[in-house]
Amino acid sequence: MVTRSIKTSKVVIFLALLINFFSCKNNKNPLISNMYYKQEMKSFIKDISSYAKKRNPHFFIIPQNGVELVSITGESGDSPDMDYISSIDGIGQESLNYGYNGDDQATPSDETERLKLFLDMAKSNGDIKIMVTDYCFTESKVDSSYHINNMYDYISFAADHRELDNIPTYPTPTYNESPDTITDLSQAKNYLYLINPDNGYSNKEEFIESVKSTNYDYVIMDLFFNGEEFTPDEIEELRDKENGGKRLLICYMSIGEAENYRYYWQSDWEIGTPTFIDSENPNWEGNYIVKYWESDWQDIIYGNDDSYLKKIINAGFDGVYLDAVDSFEQFD
Repeated sequence: MVTRSIKTSKVVIFLALLINFFSCKNNKNPLISNMYYKQEMKSFIKDISSYAKKRNPHFFIIPQNGVELVSITGESGDSPDMDYISSIDGIGQESLNYGYNGDDQATPSDETERLKLFLDMAKSNGDIKIMVTDYCFTESKVDSSYHINNMYDYISFAADHRELDNIPTYPTPTYNESPDTITDLSQAKNYLYLINPDNGYSNKEEFIESVKSTNYDYVIMDLFFNGEEFTPDEIEELRDKENGGKRLLICYMSIGEAENYRYYWQSDWEIGTPTFIDSENPNWEGNYIVKYWESDWQDIIYGNDDSYLKKIINAGFDGVYLDAVDSFEQFD
């Protein structure tokens, strides 16, 4: 697989050890600093970006959450990490305004402001599209979500199902819809986040027709429907907006967790076997937090013809939406 040099990795580890030796005596892992885990996630994403853009220079890389990575140290008051920011095209942020403590509940204002500092750091230091997914279903809160995000110059999606398995019926028409053909992320004014179609649709054809009946500028979706990959022809069909325009298609891929329903999962896998499987996510059964810096896991994600990312590129998607980026918090 394509990876950064061993020499660079050794430097990162050496610096992390020095930081711990002098200032992190109380860290729960005295050998590795918090900055190490963030740096390893940054390196992972940058390597994913490099691999994808060598094959398609216009392929979009969009990490979700873990927005602290845009700062060199992970602190909002410090300098932006321009190397990392230049490797991505957008940032997805969940629950900026609604959903942090529960669906249809306003996110605490101090958390909104904390996240916004990082989002604006990325936006002001690069050509970065900010896309917010708020979880709310009361119509007044849906309206508020779209209005606030638009005021911030972010695009957004108000999800009325946490499972992201449906197309909301409100608002109608779709917020900021247009008949424009979208060829670049910067042109998008709205999006649909629909990654669990198996729950709400009986087959691929029903899903495709449902999406085609909308006017979203781009759709975040899964590579699979009930375990079967979407074909390049089906991806091309999904580009059609109802009003005659064309849209972008972005594929969901979790890089911080292994999912036991994915094609790569082996029947004998469990916590600790392989070594990159760390623990089960208590909030999502079947999702396992991984030691994302281990090469065996990274080989599954990118760098070879059998990798998840290569499948996404081959299918004809315009970009990838990287989830569980904030899994570094589990190791801090």
